[in-house]
Amino acid sequence: MRTSDIHKSLIRRATSTISVDDDLILRPASSKYTDEIIEAFEETWPEVIRAMPWINPDKSIPDQIRDFIHETENRGRSGLLHHWVMIRPWDNYILGVVGFDRVTRSKQAYWNLGYWVRSSEQRHGIANKSINSALKWLGEVEEVTIEIKVDPNNLAGRNTVFSTVQRWNGLRHTEGDSQIKVAGVRTNHECYLITIGPE
Repeated sequence: MRTSDIHKSLIRRATSTISVDDDLILRPASSKYTDEIIEAFEETWPEVIRAMPWINPDKSIPDQIRDFIHETENRGRSGLLHHWVMIRPWDNYILGVVGFDRVTRSKQAYWNLGYWVRSSEQRHGIANKSINSALKWLGEVEEVTIEIKVDPNNLAGRNTVFSTVQRWNGLRHTEGDSQIKVAGVRTNHECYLITIGPE
């Protein structure tokens, strides 16, 4: 694993559509999906807050999600962020969100991976398929290190992260462990690193 990844200037790519399989497509997050994302978020409340710890439950959640999607859409065009909406192709049903931002805790990682799947669609392998496809897309043009953090008490999330780390030959990175404030409560999150790149 290269430790210089975070210091080099990476190639910027606009976030683009990823066809996963007949049951799943990842489309760049945009304002046209805002209402459906809010609906999915509200269905999955409160556990979804683990994936979006910046949400302040004391403020308007729809407004915060609208702001997030607006920023993501703009920055996705210039390759500064990458977020996708998980969509079921035949009826355009929103299944969740997966993406990469720059809020990292370790010195080695350039990107941080985050995701969530709406409650009614969990345990169908959607998270694993989405994460795998997003990592492949990100690693198509150059080598880069990704950070994944997980609350060890979130068993479903931990299983997904373990599966991803194993599939991509990742490593536990205790130096990147951190306390993350979720809905006003600080919880310890474990850090894992994955290095991806062209095959």
